[in-house]
Amino acid sequence: MNSLPPYSGARISGCWTFRTDGSSGDGSLDRLLQPVSTGLSPRKRTTSQCKSEPPLLRTSKRTIYTAGRPPWYNEHGTQSKEAFAIGLCGGSASGKTTVARKIIEALDVPWVVLLSMDSFYKVLSAEEQSRAASNDYNFDHPDAFDFDLLTDTLRKLKQGKSVKIPVYDFTTHGRQKEWKTVYGASVIIFEGIMAFTDKKLLQLLDMKIFVDTDSDIRLVRRLRRDITERGRDIDGVIKQYNKFVKPAFEQYIEPTMRLADIVVPRGGGNMVAIDLIVQHVHSQLEERKLRWDMAALASAHQAQPLPQTLSVLESTPQVRGMHTIIRNKETSRDEFIFYSKRLMRLLIERALSFLPSQVPDMSHAVHVVQTPQGEDYEGRAFHGKRITGVSILRAGETMEPALRAVCKDVRIGKILIQTNQDTGEPELHYLRLPKDISEDHVILMDCTVSTGAAAMMAVRVLLDHDVQEDKILLVSLLMAEMGVHSVAYAFPQVKIITTAVDKKVNHLFHIIPGIGNFGDRYFGTDAPPDWSDEDMDEPSY
Repeated sequence: MNSLPPYSGARISGCWTFRTDGSSGDGSLDRLLQPVSTGLSPRKRTTSQCKSEPPLLRTSKRTIYTAGRPPWYNEHGTQSKEAFAIGLCGGSASGKTTVARKIIEALDVPWVVLLSMDSFYKVLSAEEQSRAASNDYNFDHPDAFDFDLLTDTLRKLKQGKSVKIPVYDFTTHGRQKEWKTVYGASVIIFEGIMAFTDKKLLQLLDMKIFVDTDSDIRLVRRLRRDITERGRDIDGVIKQYNKFVKPAFEQYIEPTMRLADIVVPRGGGNMVAIDLIVQHVHSQLEERKLRWDMAALASAHQAQPLPQTLSVLESTPQVRGMHTIIRNKETSRDEFIFYSKRLMRLLIERALSFLPSQVPDMSHAVHVVQTPQGEDYEGRAFHGKRITGVSILRAGETMEPALRAVCKDVRIGKILIQTNQDTGEPELHYLRLPKDISEDHVILMDCTVSTGAAAMMAVRVLLDHDVQEDKILLVSLLMAEMGVHSVAYAFPQVKIITTAVDKKVNHLFHIIPGIGNFGDRYFGTDAPPDWSDEDMDEPSY
């Protein structure tokens, strides 16, 4: 199995991503609050981002991490169902985050994002900074939040797209330079004191929950939090509470209780209410579930001509000879690796020929340089910001050396897609992409593509990270016609480059005549008797 760590995720600028599994870990999110001190405490650096370790959430039975994400799009490559968004509102220190964690634990579904309103405070001016330092700035007013950014972020998350979340520093009252990238999920839980005050935001919420906690309990919790975690003195906390927090609750927060679908008294301790919430969410998720029909995908494009976006390496005697060697089941592992690498190098060189070339002033397609002899030479130059390679693990990783050999300082990303043995669907398990990939031309690498399911998911991931479709080049040593058609139909602007296309895929979705399990043959691992191109160690569809 791949040695990379799971996409465990941390509380990312107020946004947590979770996975359910049976693993164990040390530590817990729950903070042990010390007794409230009446003296002054030194200010601590407190931001809306928590440490990535220890694991996010532990129960008596398991640790919550991120897990495999099933397809969130249809055969057309477009999103079929939006994520289910839950809004959690309540007064300051009412226990909204605790309720959210209880819901996540009880839901027991993969890919849940917890988005905190704390990350979306506005950046303060110098005058506002001065008022905040003396506890005279109202952080409990709707004007303190960037609702435009918040609404746009939640909308993109519902659409399954990646988003950038600001990291807010509660000591400097400003945003840190580095924002955190968060990916979409099946369920989004959005919590904040003003979660129900903006009409546009309300329209994005599928379920609205108000956490109703006694004001005395909320005051005690706020005292503990602000003194122990944010380094404030007790007089300042009480002053801020009486001047801003309590009036804001009565004016802006408490009236929104009437908008809630469910009111939860006593917060996280009310398991009856939480069970009712979980039952409703489960029923909604069942209605939204997307079922992939692999048989329908296989028959959708039969007898259709190969798409114009496909480029197949010319079948020269050398290319044909190398295919003969690597397709031969008697070929030794050393020879299999050697000739596979030769084909990969030719394939990558072919893929690079489809990148745009133009002069810097964009006036014409040639690039003129001067030779050492003082003569002009009309050539070509890459016209783009960067080239990034993204490999579909594990087999696609074998193509990275060929790309690095011909592209100096190329950036590399990785995507792990595995088959769910119960549903037969591809699932996204791991994702690591370079920053600002949206501006790049991306070479997406996988060694074999049979049905195209994994390739389609990988392309969808890139699109959700704002990579332009016409800047994606899918390269594969061997493809089945079915996979070519599936990708080209869903994403008609993606360029597909391969060394060969086989006509058939059998009932187990093996390419026929095929090449065998590429990952097992390359890495020297043994495939099980009923191996499939879609098995966990060879996530190539």
